[in-house]
Amino acid sequence: MDSLYRLKPYFRRHRWLLIAGFGAILFSNVFEVLVPLIIREAVDGLQEEATMRQFFEYGAMVVIATALSGLFSFATRQTIIVASRKIEYELRNDFYTHLQRLSIPFYHNSTTGDLMAHTTNDINQVRNFLGPGIMYSTSTLVGFVIILGIMLSINSTLTLLALLPLPLISIVVFFIGRIVHRKTIRIQEQFSNITARAQENLSGIRVIKAFTREDYEVDQFKELSEEYYRRNMGLVRVQSLTRPLLYLLVGISIIVVLWYGGFSVIEGRMTMGDVTAMMIYLGMLIWPMIAFGWVFNIIQRAAASMGRLNRIFDIEPEIKDGPDTDYSITELQGHISFKNVTFSYDNENEPVLKNIDLDIPAGKSVGVIGFTGSGKTTLVSLIPRLYDVEHGKLLIDGHPIEKIPLNTLRSHIGYVPQETFLFSESIRENIAFGNGGTEKQLVERVADIAHLSGDVEDFPKKFETIIGERGITLSGGQKQRASLARALARDPRILILDDAFSSVDTYTEEAILARLRDEMRERTTLLISHRISTVKEADEIVVLDNGSIVERGTHDELVERGGIYANLHKKQLLEKELDEM
Repeated sequence: MDSLYRLKPYFRRHRWLLIAGFGAILFSNVFEVLVPLIIREAVDGLQEEATMRQFFEYGAMVVIATALSGLFSFATRQTIIVASRKIEYELRNDFYTHLQRLSIPFYHNSTTGDLMAHTTNDINQVRNFLGPGIMYSTSTLVGFVIILGIMLSINSTLTLLALLPLPLISIVVFFIGRIVHRKTIRIQEQFSNITARAQENLSGIRVIKAFTREDYEVDQFKELSEEYYRRNMGLVRVQSLTRPLLYLLVGISIIVVLWYGGFSVIEGRMTMGDVTAMMIYLGMLIWPMIAFGWVFNIIQRAAASMGRLNRIFDIEPEIKDGPDTDYSITELQGHISFKNVTFSYDNENEPVLKNIDLDIPAGKSVGVIGFTGSGKTTLVSLIPRLYDVEHGKLLIDGHPIEKIPLNTLRSHIGYVPQETFLFSESIRENIAFGNGGTEKQLVERVADIAHLSGDVEDFPKKFETIIGERGITLSGGQKQRASLARALARDPRILILDDAFSSVDTYTEEAILARLRDEMRERTTLLISHRISTVKEADEIVVLDNGSIVERGTHDELVERGGIYANLHKKQLLEKELDEM
């Protein structure tokens, strides 16, 4: 239950709605319990010489009391349920905002399906506690106390006899609820598995089709669905026992009232109206007895779900602004300095980067080249603080990178990642993503620099063409060029191109680089590639091997040196000649 304490701030924000709801619950129950008393008077009136006018008055009072009870019941839902929806809205937004702030390593260890289950099922379970849970628990408690008091005043012995079987209702609901809870968790886990599988399959549909694995994936999804069906049917079988058991226990109470009440009427200790009222009140108590067990299980499920949410809420972002952050830093020129930087993922024994010393003056370009796994992507991932430096220092304009506000740092960087990701929006919206409302002229200009304009002209709606999930309707080269245009649209001081031309041919690459040179003069540029043609015009080229800088210099200097770079150059020249032949 401790996990639910995190909801206190939400309760405080909406306390007046909740207080109004509690007041409405009180009045709703008061008017509801008046109805059996009115009916008692009417039934007793049958034994006397009651007039039609009196029965009409009794009927009018029943209608008025019922209407007022319904009115306040409506007010209850308009306050407590509305408050629960507002809290659900705020909780979901807070959870999503927290996910956005978590660092990259968190997502390496979390599945999309599991996170989706948190944002749907878990938050919904919490809302059930905030709305129906609070409303029904309060209403049943108030109603139970009032009804019990009236029943005891009518006949205490009959009340106690009639109530003997009713606590069993709560016990039955409680124990069945615990079984339901366990089965519900297993269903939610399987739902997460189905969600994750479906998400992966739909995202990787091209790979599935390319390898003709459609039937296999369909069979796998069927197995997951059948297990989901089996778990749901297990839950249904348990729930199907609940209603007959409840009717049995309620029937026992009704028999007790009829038996003892009937003898009491014959002996003159009670009137027919008293027995009628007791029967109605007994019916009104059935739901509170059921609700006590039901609400307890709602609270249990909510506590379990909130506990799952809290485990994520309690994760502190590894990378964030700290006490040493200098918020006076609002502008960056782009002078980057790596000073003896060493870095490894997840405290691995073998560092990915080792003793990196690299100085990149503002406005200069640096090419980074090396074999696969040499640490090129890791090197540039440190600049926008996707990961933090473990040993050594990384400075921007002389400031330790930890002192620069994250928003300031990243707003000055245009990053084209190795794995291109586009959103299922229009081409224009994808290019304008980093700026929000980027002007049409700017979108067209950066698309032209990225050599994308010609392709866009062939699309049915030009820049307004929707490109599908992850840009599935675009080719790999078109995706990379759209990603490059998105980075340029930010007008960044630091431009990072991480293998940004791997999916385009050398002719297109040369055309893009020719247009990029004017852009690169005004900003610090890092070009990461396995192609010599991409980096050869850079002001300086560094060669990474096994996490260390083993060569550095201009293109001509490195070719003359006869090392790794020169060998790569010879190999790629030979490949080019063979292609031309």
